[in-house]
Amino acid sequence: MKKKNIIFIIIFFLIILIFLYFYILKELKLSKVETNNSDDISYNSNIIENVFYSSEDDKGNEYIIKASQGEIDLKQPEIIYLSNVRAYIKLINSNNVEITSDYGKYNSNNFDTIFSKNVIINYLENKIVGEYLDFSIQRNTMIISRNVIYTNLENILKADVIEINISNKDTKIFMYKNNKKVKIKSKE
Repeated sequence: MKKKNIIFIIIFFLIILIFLYFYILKELKLSKVETNNSDDISYNSNIIENVFYSSEDDKGNEYIIKASQGEIDLKQPEIIYLSNVRAYIKLINSNNVEITSDYGKYNSNNFDTIFSKNVIINYLENKIVGEYLDFSIQRNTMIISRNVIYTNLENILKADVIEINISNKDTKIFMYKNNKKVKIKSKE
């Protein structure tokens, strides 16, 4: 009886070893496949070349955004990160506004756009330069900030922030700190 028990125990352990061998082999193959496909799994955005978006509000104003490249965030597909951005605002009762910047963040749901780095706004004979522009159709505003310089044919103005109402062109120019003043210099 003892021989039978010993043979039974040996066969039992052999079966367990064979089972473990195939189980480990299978796990190794699966982990190898997962690492080979990990590039496919880890992508969380798409890149688009020569981006063009155009929209029109209920008043008939047209908003056009062009960029050399855009990256769609797959977690927030309405957000597109732009490079080398050029935007045109074609207002019904006014002249066109042109905006350029190195980068942008465009929301395709509400058309709001954040422009950043080397932001330039051109409107008639007016030019505004800064580092950050928050353009919102919903709020009907353009807020440019960080190292803002406004120039026209007669003046050069330096401020922290310029806020422009898109519809009526009302403009607020101010500094962040109350003790600092907006600097205005005549070109003459």
